[in-house]
Amino acid sequence: MKGNIFYRLPYLMKSIGIFLLLQTFTLPLFAQTLWVEAEQFEHKGGWVVDAQFMDQMGSPYLMAHGNGRPVEDATTSLQIDKADDYHIWIRTYNWNAPWNDKQFPGIFKLFIDNRQVGDTLGTTLQWGWQYAGKRHLQKGRVQIKLHDLTGFAGRCDAIVLSTDAALNLPASGEKLSVLRRQFSGVQKIVSKEKYDLVVVGGGVGGLCTSIAAARLGLKTLMIQNRPVVGGNNSPEVSIGTLGGIRKEPYPEIGNVLAELGNIYKNYALTEKIISAEKNLTVVYNQHVFAVTKQGEQIHTVIAKDIMSGKEYEYTGSFFSDCTGDGNLGYLAGADYRMGRELRSEFNEDMAPEVNDSLTLGATVKWQAQQTDTLSSFPTLSWAVKFTERTCQKVMGFVWYWETGFYKNQITDAEQIRDYWFRVIYGNWSYLKNNASFKSEYDKSVLNDVSYILGKRESRRLMGDYMLTQRDILEQNTGYTDGAVVATYSIDQHFPHPENSVYFPREEFLSVQKHNDNPIGKVENMVAGKNVNKPYLIPFRCLYSRNISNMFMAGRNISVTRIALASTRVQGTIGMMGEVVAIGALLCKKKKCQPKDIYEIYLPELKKALIKGIPSKNQRDFNPVDHL
Repeated sequence: MKGNIFYRLPYLMKSIGIFLLLQTFTLPLFAQTLWVEAEQFEHKGGWVVDAQFMDQMGSPYLMAHGNGRPVEDATTSLQIDKADDYHIWIRTYNWNAPWNDKQFPGIFKLFIDNRQVGDTLGTTLQWGWQYAGKRHLQKGRVQIKLHDLTGFAGRCDAIVLSTDAALNLPASGEKLSVLRRQFSGVQKIVSKEKYDLVVVGGGVGGLCTSIAAARLGLKTLMIQNRPVVGGNNSPEVSIGTLGGIRKEPYPEIGNVLAELGNIYKNYALTEKIISAEKNLTVVYNQHVFAVTKQGEQIHTVIAKDIMSGKEYEYTGSFFSDCTGDGNLGYLAGADYRMGRELRSEFNEDMAPEVNDSLTLGATVKWQAQQTDTLSSFPTLSWAVKFTERTCQKVMGFVWYWETGFYKNQITDAEQIRDYWFRVIYGNWSYLKNNASFKSEYDKSVLNDVSYILGKRESRRLMGDYMLTQRDILEQNTGYTDGAVVATYSIDQHFPHPENSVYFPREEFLSVQKHNDNPIGKVENMVAGKNVNKPYLIPFRCLYSRNISNMFMAGRNISVTRIALASTRVQGTIGMMGEVVAIGALLCKKKKCQPKDIYEIYLPELKKALIKGIPSKNQRDFNPVDHL
């Protein structure tokens, strides 16, 4: 018998709650109501499906991401079973509203059978329903069309057509989730397979976990909520891998990552390596939003296909949270932390004396290109304002383009990403139209702005051990289960002081501080002098202390915020995944839980770590130990 289903808002829908809430939305007798999910449009044109924030705003949505050039129309057809007057609502959002709700960068129009319905859309103050108007529709199929006006991130979540003029549509939250399921008719598919290991998240940590587990003979499932794997190292974000791999005393840990290299530079190689693993099943574009539990264990995970809306349920013996944000652990009720610990809590002298909300920021990839022809870019009243002093004379992003230092990197993620749009487009508009040196950019085109947010920090799931600054600098003298050899320095990022003068609490440039080096540019870094020597991350940091069958690999492992500044790099994360795979294999062989590996089978774990993961391809990749 399955245990309870655990959702987190906006998916909190236990069976009794569903029944009661549905009564609230009982429609008048004979009313016709049709619900159209925008992400399920038959032809998306130039609109993209953005599912990054569905846990916060309720759903994937279509976004007109054209970098200032209106995108091709998105179209779909809809069957009308009864000729009548239909009232039409669009769930949308003026994403510029947090800064100025009277300016509307992402506006669009709705057409039904090539006739415009209502006025301009995309002007709501928050995610909610905008009334488009009334239209008499004949029985039969009609075409619905979204027509972008700007190319600046207009967004549409859903369209509702109803003969009930008084239809009550909740703007967000639990009631909206229930109503969405009622009208859209969600199809649920329960997988008949039982996997040895279910890996949630397909970044570097999830990918290395999955490939390693499959090579060790575990029946493995990896669930990725993007169309590509690689996370911050994917073609969507393109952050290069740092942190040494294949180091003593475990030189065979890191073999998988050594084969993969930087994923964004040769994605075809990654696809080849994945397809060669017969024990590995990978599903793309599925987002885990709920779990079922039996006691303290996860029994199944439930994922939504971000394109079709179908739901899939998967069963596993063991699970690994490789989501970065700790989403799986959060759904299961795992203990976690966010934010900076006080200096006094773990005697970390790099930690602050006074509590604050400062966090590592997030980055969006963007790139401009020099061409042979003159080009223009619009002047933008809604974007961040720049001057000769504050503009950034660049043709693309670098690592220190970072923002959201004072935001919650999960609940505020959409706003953080949208601020990047305001910065990138505003700076480019200034370079093209206002700068004294604008002639240098006459033939430059802003050709690539990613809408995917690359994060550095959010939730950290708590294990039986919490790695601290002292463990790193004092060379792991207090534990015996060191399993991952980490080499990277304690690399803290802070808002750039000059950027803070002109953009207080909305900085978009950072400075780094490696260990005891001064803030800013770091030179002549020598391991053991002004950078820590390699150290070991305990195995106990890689599994949850209160979800008994859940591992972790990624920036969401059990560390303090200061230690995270070192462990978060992708070379180290990839090795975490390989160690998790070895731990999962031992758990299967010994019929035990991850906690038992440390308490009973630690010598066997160490032997397995020395043996490492079998290699199948050239191991050419060797990322730097530290900057």
